[in-house]
Amino acid sequence: MIENKSHKTNIKSETAVVVGIITQEQTIEQVTEYLNELDFLARTAGAVVKKQFKQKRNFADTKTFVGSGKFAEIKEYVEKNDIDTVIFDDELSPSQLRNIEGALKCKILDRTNLILDIFASRARTAHAKTQVELAQYEYLMPRLKGMWTHLERQRGGIGMRGPGEKEIETDRRIVKDKIALLKKKLEKIDKQKSVQRKNRGKLVRVALVGYTNVGKSTLMNLISKSDIFAENKLFATLDTTVRKMVIENLPFLLADTVGFIRKLPHHLVESFKSTLDEVRESDLLLHIVDISHSNFEEQIDIVNQTLADIGAGDKKMITVFNKIDAYRFIRKDEDDLTPVKKENYSLEELKKMWFAKEKGSLFISAKQKQNIDILKSNLYKEVVKIHKIRYPYNDFLY
Repeated sequence: MIENKSHKTNIKSETAVVVGIITQEQTIEQVTEYLNELDFLARTAGAVVKKQFKQKRNFADTKTFVGSGKFAEIKEYVEKNDIDTVIFDDELSPSQLRNIEGALKCKILDRTNLILDIFASRARTAHAKTQVELAQYEYLMPRLKGMWTHLERQRGGIGMRGPGEKEIETDRRIVKDKIALLKKKLEKIDKQKSVQRKNRGKLVRVALVGYTNVGKSTLMNLISKSDIFAENKLFATLDTTVRKMVIENLPFLLADTVGFIRKLPHHLVESFKSTLDEVRESDLLLHIVDISHSNFEEQIDIVNQTLADIGAGDKKMITVFNKIDAYRFIRKDEDDLTPVKKENYSLEELKKMWFAKEKGSLFISAKQKQNIDILKSNLYKEVVKIHKIRYPYNDFLY
């Protein structure tokens, strides 16, 4: 009797290291947080990060990003540990990319390329795929000379999804034609999306905005009773999802939008124009913040700056601090003379501080369904204010 044995194919995960520099404007703690975020981005893309490298420099080296000593240290580690990919926390110039790849003899990615790759893997609809593909081609265009020789030796994996796999389009003229074609395709889709928004009538429109992975989709699912994909990974949602909601007989539209992030590639901001139009054309923004994140204040600033950049900085906004269930603090001893940090404040102390800064701010846990009724009540009050201006003769609804 012959015994059948099933054999599982073990797919080796890509190993990676991440690299960043500490400038005069940054602290070691900040850069460590930035590299932790880059680590999270890499893991979202499917890599296993083995080590972080950081160096104090006033500015990036024009040839190898970091100095010669640190670069030699990275090279030694990559060779000894058979590292597949080295990821840099800033956008590399074409010459830096060629120099580093030539010396390290492995796949080289920068922050922009990594984010584009994650977007490519997350895109589900034709609209999102077209937007990401355009952003990828525009990123690749000035890097064609070095990029294609790199792809001849290293196929597939992180950073290679989408247009990177199509060897036939190595010619610069063909890539230019492809970009023009994608732009025309997006213009057509954008017009369709614009018509869809107009067809919704004059219902009040509310948009969820915030840094990536703060719980927007989880909250959307909870308050709109929908089933949007939500996961503890960066950029779980790319396509804008709009749901009609009714609170106390008052209908309005609620939209879940793509999350923002530090150094969001400008190619993505431009190609995702129609997606961001949902934010620009909204009447009210719910800015969702992960209060359990050690750097949530900087994330607030990044979101506010991004909103200003896309022309939505003057929108009426409710700041909603999410994940209060995950917030932890360390009480300092009275004789401890070190400066007080965010993690030394209790949640109640933080609430008082932010109530003063952001009037009308709310504190919830979407996961544990804490204070959701308070959020709905406040949302209803703000929607009523807008509705009364738009429909002054519909008092029977309130």
